[in-house]
Amino acid sequence: MAGDFATLTLSEPGPGILEITLNRPDAANAINTEMGRELWRLFDALNADPARARAVILTGAGSRTFCAGGDLKERLGMSNDAWQAQHLVFERMVRAIVLSPMPLIAAVNGAAFGGGCELALLADFAYAAESARFALTEVTLGIMPGAGGTQTLPRAIGIRRAKEILLTGRPFSAAEAAEWGLVNRVCSPASLLEEARATATTIAGNAPLSTRQIKQAVNVGIGMDLPAALMLEIEAYNRLVPTEDRREGVCAFNEKRRPRFAGR
Repeated sequence: MAGDFATLTLSEPGPGILEITLNRPDAANAINTEMGRELWRLFDALNADPARARAVILTGAGSRTFCAGGDLKERLGMSNDAWQAQHLVFERMVRAIVLSPMPLIAAVNGAAFGGGCELALLADFAYAAESARFALTEVTLGIMPGAGGTQTLPRAIGIRRAKEILLTGRPFSAAEAAEWGLVNRVCSPASLLEEARATATTIAGNAPLSTRQIKQAVNVGIGMDLPAALMLEIEAYNRLVPTEDRREGVCAFNEKRRPRFAGR
């Protein structure tokens, strides 16, 4: 698939790991229509065949910008119909990312503004370079977040802090993002990808059916009342009992060796 994309670069830095790089550095890795379609197509393909990767990393090309959000140069002079048609592409992109069953780590290497911040929030968790900055600036442009930001940000950092960020459009630092819960770890720029890859390697070494069931149980259960969520967890758990990986995990523990999970 690596040769099929104009705005994305794909690589495999380790077994079971897919690294996706937003690759429009001359445009601050902004999301134009083509990138939206390509992310939508890529994640649709991954969702249809989750065995292609056990962990996914999303980062940006260059050292200054993760993603500057929607490409405002492309949007200049767009008609209302053209704008809404483009946004439909972005909506489908978001849904494809949200529905991804494999763990997704955002490695935020620089500025993550607008839709770029929303991409980081769509990941299961994020690491950020010390130099990274975040903002949801849509309110300063006469629009509002439309790639999940009004929903993912409050879930990550709490409703009152999220409202302040959303209503002011003010940027904030990687250290603040970590303090508030938007990112899990702040890294030096030189070590960001190394640390994200190390975590992805750990995840990829675990049972892939287990990681997918855990992700689904957390994502779906968070919107339920506790008794219903506990029932969801048991349903997810019971799906793992008859698997080869469950038997392999127990055998490996007793034989004092690393398990060899096959995803079956």
